[in-house]
Amino acid sequence: MTKFPPIRSIIDNAARIEDRVRLTRVSTVRRRGHVTIVEPYTAYGSTSWVRVLARVQIVPPPGRRLRVFARRRESERRVRGWRSFTRISVGRVPATVIIDGVRHRVTADRGGVIDVNLPANLAPGWREISFESFDGRITQAPAFIVDDAQRTGLVSDIDDTVMVTALPRPLLAAWNTFVLDEHARTPTPGMNVFYDRLLRTLGYESAPTLYLSTGPWNVAPTLARFLGRNLYPAGPLLLTDWGPTPNRFFRSGFDHKVANLERLAREFPHIRWVLVGDDGQHDEEIYGRFATAHPENVLAIAIRELSTSEAVLAGGRVASSKWQADSGVPWVYGPDGAALAARLHEAGILQESAERSRAETLLTEYREEVAERDEFIRTDGRAGDLEDDETPALREH
Repeated sequence: MTKFPPIRSIIDNAARIEDRVRLTRVSTVRRRGHVTIVEPYTAYGSTSWVRVLARVQIVPPPGRRLRVFARRRESERRVRGWRSFTRISVGRVPATVIIDGVRHRVTADRGGVIDVNLPANLAPGWREISFESFDGRITQAPAFIVDDAQRTGLVSDIDDTVMVTALPRPLLAAWNTFVLDEHARTPTPGMNVFYDRLLRTLGYESAPTLYLSTGPWNVAPTLARFLGRNLYPAGPLLLTDWGPTPNRFFRSGFDHKVANLERLAREFPHIRWVLVGDDGQHDEEIYGRFATAHPENVLAIAIRELSTSEAVLAGGRVASSKWQADSGVPWVYGPDGAALAARLHEAGILQESAERSRAETLLTEYREEVAERDEFIRTDGRAGDLEDDETPALREH
């Protein structure tokens, strides 16, 4: 695309125009008293470094934001997707990251994003880091520090994997992204329970969970609230920045995912990942290529099979037999979390706890006895003949 001078000129101009529009907006709202903050995102790292993720933005002062929110009608208070895109990022400005009392000076990129690895000396587990904007406003973010002894982790796609979106269809994508109330977004059935069971196998308190998506940083707060509200495990979001670059009109989602997986392989060469995605676009190819190049870093690949309607919206399915054959790691498929959990259990990766096995046994017995009771009532019509002590055995446990 960029080999032809006219096209390259258009791309360069698009990036310049975006920068000029942003500078104009920043100048305008500055005169209205808006302030600069660092919007922090969940970080991750090892005991010797932290990958810091944040975005520098200019927003109304807190008091004004509360007054504006209070004046809105109830329907206007719902968090619509378009509100995420009205905040103005500030590029190429300094900020300070504070890790365990040590201050680090960093600079945001042209889109306002801070994405940098910084040295640290932290104990494993959840820790807190702080950010200070150049005008002195402080914000905090959690950081998950991976134990050096940890050997497994989870990387998950978001769209059509943990959240039903059908994003590739342009009109529906626009509706889901800009109009839909964030509470109306639908979680994929059973995926939160699947991840909970998987992390109990991988190491519930110590296994890292990362969400790798082609979504923009604008929606990071919305996605974080969605994941928390639907009981998905907490973890960093690895998103991208929409808009033109010096080399192309829009950033490549494919390249974004490939680059982050390669980065994880360098950062955690000792960890084997369970990679979870869907069969609607490029997840199978991306995961397959990564597993072929780094089989020592992949424990298994789990692919959610889209329904027929979801597959149509997503532009069809991609054949994955080549990647399965070349990668040499287990692949499992299923339409929801329960099916994927069952397949990974069959593959010997997902362990079954004694408590869960007993619960499922009791549930099966309960269902069988209820079915027998219903059949008796239907055929004999004498429900009153059943005594209280003949209620399903589940009550005894």
